[in-house]
Amino acid sequence: MKATSVIALSMILSATLSDRCLGAGDTLAERLGYKATDRLLIVNGDDSGMCHTANLATQEALLKGLMTTTTIMVPCPWFNEMAEFARQHPEKDFGVHLCHTSEWGKYRWGPVTAKDQVAGLVDAEGCLWKSVEQVYSHAKPEEAVIEGRAQIQKALKAGIDLTHLDSHMGTMQLDPRYLEGYVKLAVEFNLPLRMASQELFEKMGFPKTRAQIASQGIVFPDHFIYEELAGEARDVKGFWMGVVQQLKPGVTELYIHAGQPTEEMKAITGSWSVRSQEFELFTHDPDFRQLIQKEGIILVGYKPLRDLQRKAAKNR
Repeated sequence: MKATSVIALSMILSATLSDRCLGAGDTLAERLGYKATDRLLIVNGDDSGMCHTANLATQEALLKGLMTTTTIMVPCPWFNEMAEFARQHPEKDFGVHLCHTSEWGKYRWGPVTAKDQVAGLVDAEGCLWKSVEQVYSHAKPEEAVIEGRAQIQKALKAGIDLTHLDSHMGTMQLDPRYLEGYVKLAVEFNLPLRMASQELFEKMGFPKTRAQIASQGIVFPDHFIYEELAGEARDVKGFWMGVVQQLKPGVTELYIHAGQPTEEMKAITGSWSVRSQEFELFTHDPDFRQLIQKEGIILVGYKPLRDLQRKAAKNR
């Protein structure tokens, strides 16, 4: 997030939100029933619903692996398959991966909303724009909120017990105007959010931003691993084992993209190798599972955060 965006974001939030921090005085871990020194980890699977291969990998990772939650891309062609799985497994955690881009060259999708209502989000092919920058150049923040709301409502109508929201490619998080809408949707549907870390905001000189958002009753993890694996030659296993060894006390979220090296996945994205490696690591790798246990990491989903948020809302 650029410094100028953070400055503008702080100005917007300071004008619209109070400084009262929800649950001040207790750590999130303690509010969830754990010790302040405990290390809790949310393993989110992004991009489920995107294609059949992503769905199969995500489902296996949720049922047999270390993945604790997933966020679904509602506009994508394979949403219905993932929605059916969510209905069959209400004990698992499912959020909405708010989707305002359609980045792949050969495999694309359009908005859930009627295109004339969100015209700025739609390119010449009738699909969502390929990049975040194109969204910012052509669309209005209000259109992003309209489309985001429609995606959430479609997921709820499909019978998914939603636990949280995040944003595909960070579209609703990387610009202060869109982040304002992101928070608005979280308040409207009373759902937790993926949020940039406190360390990032402090680095930019705005340490109160997260507290200001929390004052609206929104719950989010203490820490967020915002690292992208670059290139197929990257040491995927070594990277994530290093992350686990360095986890801080409190609640941390990391995200992966589970996939299998099928012809479908290879045809869609050049990142298929990293996706398949992440799937194998978080689902089948005994060394990684042993490391989680050795480090005393407590795996959790977003459901406890959602329940905490909604309980606090009732008590206000």
